[in-house]
Amino acid sequence: MVKFYDPKNEEELARVEKVLKAEGIEYFLSREPEKGLSLQVQVAEEDLPRANELIKELRKD
Repeated sequence: MVKFYDPKNEEELARVEKVLKAEGIEYFLSREPEKGLSLQVQVAEEDLPRANELIKELRKD
């Protein structure tokens, strides 16, 4: 797993999780004590390019 996204709040985390689940991308949440929600979304390295595309689309909305 590689670091993919650092959500700033619960709402942002929920949107990211929803998109990843809808696309069948497995993810893992890990603690990051010094930033934002202190959670970090990680995805498998092979899923990283697709996950990044999805986030770009999400930000357009």
